[in-house]
Amino acid sequence: MADETPAGVDVRDVLPQLAQLSNAFSRGHLVERATAATGLALDRPAMGALLITRMADRPLRIGEIAERMQVAGPHITRQVQELERRGLVRRIADPLDRRASLIEPTEEGATATDRYTSTLVGFFGDAIAHWSAEDRADLGRLLKRFAADVTARLTD
Repeated sequence: MADETPAGVDVRDVLPQLAQLSNAFSRGHLVERATAATGLALDRPAMGALLITRMADRPLRIGEIAERMQVAGPHITRQVQELERRGLVRRIADPLDRRASLIEPTEEGATATDRYTSTLVGFFGDAIAHWSAEDRADLGRLLKRFAADVTARLTD
């Protein structure tokens, strides 16, 4: 029996495209190119933690960073300690809990993540530049929904 969505689309039809994208990103070293644009030698987890702090609308606790990255807290603690040692993030006092610290990017960390995201935005923007505005809007809307649903399902 086919794995169909309520609309009747066979989910298996998109698996080749998902694999193709995954392979293209890996072979094209997209993350590595974006990381190189920061001018910093960071591994993926460290870059991910730094990016999470930059994209947040407020300073975050280590547990919140771990939750957003879907990894264990001790792993993020080590990443944050290294980022802090390198001057890319700083700890600030949590005004709601004097025992806790919040993490935010420093100016250098923010600048590095801005270069990282600019590289990705440029790459993806170029890839879909010839698409209609409606198609680009549909892609954004559907990708947000897909990512949220996949993420929720993986954390259940």
